[in-house]
Amino acid sequence: MAHQAKRPPAASLAPCLELSRSPHRPEPTCRPKDGSKDGRPITMKTSLHAQQALEDIVDAVAASYTAGRAIDSLESTALPNRRKIVAALKDLEHVAFMGFYATEVLNRINLRHYISERLYRAHGILVEQIARALVYRRNGGGHPEAEDLDRAEHVVGAVLALMPTLREQLAMDVEAAYDEDPAAKSIEEIIFSYPTVQAITIYRIAHEFYLRDVPMIPRIMTEHAHSVTGIEIHPGAQIGRRFFIDHGTGVVIGETAVIGDDVRLYQGVTLGALGMPRDEHGALIRDAPRHPTIENNVTIYAGATILGGKTVIGEGSVIGANTWIIESVPKGARVSYSAYGRGGGPGQTVRLADSRLRRAAAANGEPNSPPSGE
Repeated sequence: MAHQAKRPPAASLAPCLELSRSPHRPEPTCRPKDGSKDGRPITMKTSLHAQQALEDIVDAVAASYTAGRAIDSLESTALPNRRKIVAALKDLEHVAFMGFYATEVLNRINLRHYISERLYRAHGILVEQIARALVYRRNGGGHPEAEDLDRAEHVVGAVLALMPTLREQLAMDVEAAYDEDPAAKSIEEIIFSYPTVQAITIYRIAHEFYLRDVPMIPRIMTEHAHSVTGIEIHPGAQIGRRFFIDHGTGVVIGETAVIGDDVRLYQGVTLGALGMPRDEHGALIRDAPRHPTIENNVTIYAGATILGGKTVIGEGSVIGANTWIIESVPKGARVSYSAYGRGGGPGQTVRLADSRLRRAAAANGEPNSPPSGE
């Protein structure tokens, strides 16, 4: 029998770089470059000098945990787990749009089973995570007690009971997107592909937990939405019906913002704070209104910045792109930015489209063209 050369094991062929095939050589030939006989890569050994350096680094990092700072806590196993919260959130997103997320064929017979599977799983996760958040707020860490678990179970049950109502709100949000965006070809396209749907869905769920004074969890939820959609909505914001964010990237909506019904925002809009109120000791006053109020039927175009807790954008107004607003705008106003404003320099103008609105504004002492920083 002719002697046959020993071939490398099949698993060892992958690292090899030189493979050749020809009519005369149908099998790949491996020519290892690393000096090994069978083509398997040689594992590099850490030198004694490098090992000692790494040991010194480990000692230094471990010692840094003794500084007593907030980031030095070793109670992470008792803190809420972000990955579990996101997993529960995905289950609730499935429940909200079951026919769009399901990988199985759904019908009226098996629908209840799949809803039950998602809700039970989300319930168990959220009860545990909220209990952890409660004990963290009270003690700075540790294991939940019976009162924490009871409170968490009550809150989760109350929020899950609102899922039919939340689905009704989300249906109106999706319909608003379809009605306001001529590029939308179907409701299905909007649910599958528009980041605004995911951002608003997660916000509406997180907002219910925020209203029930759940620490940490609502913010984890909306910051997850921020990371995947580019849209940042604080769970404390109050947002009305039929809300639509077109495109969405870079939108920021602050904690105390109030948004009415039928409001439409474009990318890059900021509803932010104008300075931070502080008490006599210089500490931040965290519960004071800091963000603007947007009344019903307002459209705010790309890049507009609206700041301040006393700033109100009147009903039916249109805020142009790249405007900077720190004062209230009357109802029905049209705010626009121009490189050639009053006095020849850049500035903003406010126009009232209806003469009756102009007369009403004058009677209320509202400015027709507020200062624009010119």
